[in-house]
Amino acid sequence: MVVRGVVLFPGAGSSRDHAALIAIENHLSPLPVLRVDFPYRTAGKKFPDKAPVLVQCVKDEVRAFARELGCETTELVIGGRSMGGRMCTMASSDSEDQLSVAGVVCIGYPLHPPKKPEQLRTEHLPRLAVKALFISGTRDEFGTPEELASAFALLPSPPVVHLIEGGRHELKGHDDRVATLLKDWLGTV
Repeated sequence: MVVRGVVLFPGAGSSRDHAALIAIENHLSPLPVLRVDFPYRTAGKKFPDKAPVLVQCVKDEVRAFARELGCETTELVIGGRSMGGRMCTMASSDSEDQLSVAGVVCIGYPLHPPKKPEQLRTEHLPRLAVKALFISGTRDEFGTPEELASAFALLPSPPVVHLIEGGRHELKGHDDRVATLLKDWLGTV
């Protein structure tokens, strides 16, 4: 299958203009890339809306982009940084209104809040039946490599996982590497 476009969402504390998302768009050119701000961000609020609002935003934006490109959502890859990537996994595994896509990319998947490893965000992972790419740092305070491996074992099929040695959650200084890993993975979708 040929991927017709990519839709990217930012983490909770950033916008569609995050350097990592811009780097990905630049690396993927001329492939159409849509970088999206969540509604709370466009409304000027600092704190994210509840997950159902964020997930609905993902569904609405991806479906609209597919219409704009004249393709099906199954020809798009979606994802993003931290919370943005997590919301994409939730939209793609929703048992009532699943967003069917070609694949999901998570950069710094926020497996749990920092210093709260008991608060796992994995309930939906067994329903994520789509190709997935996870890129995280080995020093990510939202999930250690061991914790992530346990969580990814819940997926119906094994994801592609890249760990960036010494990288923290924000993967600062690794934007080009992340973008290259994503571009290479797109060739396998």
